[in-house]
Amino acid sequence: MEQRTLFENEENQPLASRLRPQNLDEFFGQLHLIGEGKILRRLIEEDKITSMIFWGPPGVGKTTLANIIANKTNSVFINFSAVTSGIKEIKEVMTRAEQSRKMGQKTIVFVDEIHRFNKAQQDAFLPFVEKGSIILIGATTENPSFEVNGALLSRCKVFVLQGLTTDDIISLLKRAITDKKGFGNQKVNINDEQLRIIAKFANGDARNALSTLEMVILNADINRDGEINVTDETLEQCISKKSLLYDKNGEEHYNVISALHKSMRNSDPDAAVYWLARMLEAGEDPLYVARRITRFASEDVGLADPHALSVAIAAYQACHFIGMPECSVHLTQAVIYMSLAPKSNSLCVAYDMAKHDAIKEIAEPVPLVIRNAPTKLMKELNYGKGYQYAHDTEEKLTNMQCLPDSLLGREYYIPTEQGLEIKYKNKLEQIKNWKKSH
Repeated sequence: MEQRTLFENEENQPLASRLRPQNLDEFFGQLHLIGEGKILRRLIEEDKITSMIFWGPPGVGKTTLANIIANKTNSVFINFSAVTSGIKEIKEVMTRAEQSRKMGQKTIVFVDEIHRFNKAQQDAFLPFVEKGSIILIGATTENPSFEVNGALLSRCKVFVLQGLTTDDIISLLKRAITDKKGFGNQKVNINDEQLRIIAKFANGDARNALSTLEMVILNADINRDGEINVTDETLEQCISKKSLLYDKNGEEHYNVISALHKSMRNSDPDAAVYWLARMLEAGEDPLYVARRITRFASEDVGLADPHALSVAIAAYQACHFIGMPECSVHLTQAVIYMSLAPKSNSLCVAYDMAKHDAIKEIAEPVPLVIRNAPTKLMKELNYGKGYQYAHDTEEKLTNMQCLPDSLLGREYYIPTEQGLEIKYKNKLEQIKNWKKSH
């Protein structure tokens, strides 16, 4: 058991540490998991913990839940850090856990930031989880589907923790002001609107909210009577720069780029520009965004507006030439253009259909008539025999077969009537009618 030193004083700890819940009744949020009768609450209260992973954004209570389990369980509880521990430390802990198991004592191992472990480190846990030497509890801000080995993940129940609501955080802040472990021994004057601003700034992160409140109060004005008065000016200084929820290498990266793509597809320029700003202001590489817009230009606009691809390529080049922050306006131009452009996914559909047949009919030979015949032998084998040069005809068309026999008559490109694509649809119908008549 860890003991305090003579120099350690709870009052000197950060506010978030002083107010860390010691039991489920003090816990804020996650009622879908720890509300009355919910599965996680039952598992904790009945001390029937199984291997599990807590997945959620920062500051929502993953480590706190692990500490509550540690206080509640009759098992040996080992707190393990993925940042400072390697395979050697893992094996030492597993050896002790195996010895405890033989003595009839369960061991719970909590691994904070389990996504930081590499495959070899995660594999070191697997045999001990399988034979019941340990109960593993992992905490991660990253999608465990991507960051945790499949074999290990299949043996763990994943509990998804959600960002706290603004009202949850306001309640937490009010408790911090009145609780003796917080500022309950002081007279703090802070109004509801100021609390709401802090709660919204925290963006679902309880630890962030408490840290901000502590900073605001420590920098507030104190009058002769010792009362602490929080002013709007002090509050504004403490929250001047918002930390955006965006991980360039994690799941949120893909969530936000997906939001941008789908907003453009839904012809919503306001939403599209917002998600663009979320990425750029969080430090995303503008060339990555430009590449995705270029993909969108053909995937979702295509021949409904062929100029969209030129706009996307021009935006990419502008980003390459001048970089951030100046190129934000070029990306904004491209994003709004794509949002307002007529939409057609006919190119994407055409390729996917052709791809299916290309894989299914992978050995299908090229028709002789359109094979290349650069040598005498190839010509003797009828390569290119009967080839019709379209430019030699008045209509610039021939009835030559270009698809393999098994795919004859197959149609992949099915144009829509959106934007300019109706012109291509009419042209294609004329070509098909001519070929039928000849």
